[in-house]
Amino acid sequence: MDCNKTNNCSLDMGRGCKFCNCQEDATAGVCEGCFKLHATDWLENMPELYRNDIYEVRFKNTRRSYYRNVNDLPLKKGDIVAVEASPGHDIGIISLTGDIVARQMKRVGFNPLNGEFKKIYRKAKPYDIEKWQEAIALEHTTMIRARQLAADMGLNMKIGDVEYQGDKIKAIFYYIADERVDFRELIKVFADQFRIRVEMKQIGARQEAGRIGGIGSCGRELCCASWISNFVSVTTNAARTQEISLNPQKLAGQCSKLKCCLVYELDNYMDARREFPVVNQPLHALDGDYFLVKSDILARTMSFGTSPGAMAAMVTLPVDKVKKILDINRKGKKVDSLHEFTVKEPTQEDPGFINVIGEESITRFDSTKSDRPRRNKSKKGAGNPARPQGGQRAGEQNRESGSKPNRRSDDRRRNNSKQAQQPHTAGETTAGAENRSQGRRPGNKRNNQGQGRPRPEKKTE
Repeated sequence: MDCNKTNNCSLDMGRGCKFCNCQEDATAGVCEGCFKLHATDWLENMPELYRNDIYEVRFKNTRRSYYRNVNDLPLKKGDIVAVEASPGHDIGIISLTGDIVARQMKRVGFNPLNGEFKKIYRKAKPYDIEKWQEAIALEHTTMIRARQLAADMGLNMKIGDVEYQGDKIKAIFYYIADERVDFRELIKVFADQFRIRVEMKQIGARQEAGRIGGIGSCGRELCCASWISNFVSVTTNAARTQEISLNPQKLAGQCSKLKCCLVYELDNYMDARREFPVVNQPLHALDGDYFLVKSDILARTMSFGTSPGAMAAMVTLPVDKVKKILDINRKGKKVDSLHEFTVKEPTQEDPGFINVIGEESITRFDSTKSDRPRRNKSKKGAGNPARPQGGQRAGEQNRESGSKPNRRSDDRRRNNSKQAQQPHTAGETTAGAENRSQGRRPGNKRNNQGQGRPRPEKKTE
């Protein structure tokens, strides 16, 4: 439901609900996504595999628990319910239903007390919600007063948050302490000052940041307030493995501890570093010694310089090339230069450029007109070409120069010279006379049965 009188409405960010004084039920609904550790029910639109009467109920900030619907109430996600507490009852909001609840219980490692789940009594009535609002209004003032009382007693502890129970007869005080604190006298003072039952619960700095919430240096909501339910140990070795600068101001989060995101990609870096060789001495080459400057773990490359820590004139080599150079140096030999190993050699997986067409160059069509070989074409009506010097035939000269001989002009010139020297008789057996008598052209391959052009007879004097 929406409320038109927005001035009387207030949003409780710790619980993700909106309270309104102008509604009969004193609540204007539940705000989706405004609470900590929000979970997406990706099985919501799928049919349930089995009937599940266990529901997840969330309270202030990151506190959640699981309850059984013993009365078969028609409950859905977002309903405000009254659940069993010790003592009395508490008010919470249903956050998950159906098959996803069993998966969530397994993920967070929830175990019910003595093997029995606590019960869901009923849906919250207007009277329950009004009393719940009164209890929420007392939380901030109670936290400030509790801090003053702890400081007056000289206890080395910090009270970070206070959460009242829905029936306002009990409150949970969350505190942070670096050492063991004897707060037995403090509990008596709290019970006498606030007239409630007191429960003290110690939390860490990471859990406090998750309960309070905030925006991280990445510009997004804190991971401990959005999805992390179990914290893992984070050390500076995670930063060293990923070769991150050990700057405390950049590595620390809002909880003053190392950021949880330092371990997100740690496994990938540890797997990649197994392939890197241990370089305890410089690489020896004929042009000098090269020292390790830096390593790019994900790119699997190592950069070497001519002096330790020199960032100028670095040579970047892949890991397998560095291993080859180390093997050569162990044998007492030196490589010519490290620059020879920077060129990527083609392999079976990456053969490089393959000339599929089989041409030598893609500029084969760029030859000019003057570079092309000239053909020996005789124009119509032109005289016979002169015989080359030294008695060399035109066909042999063309064969030596690499150009194609002009057979038609060569045969015509030879036949004309024979006709001028001697007449043909009936018994001549030359190829030219036979061709003329049968009306065939000289030099025809079909007439000569593939034997080529007949060679002329030598003139004898």
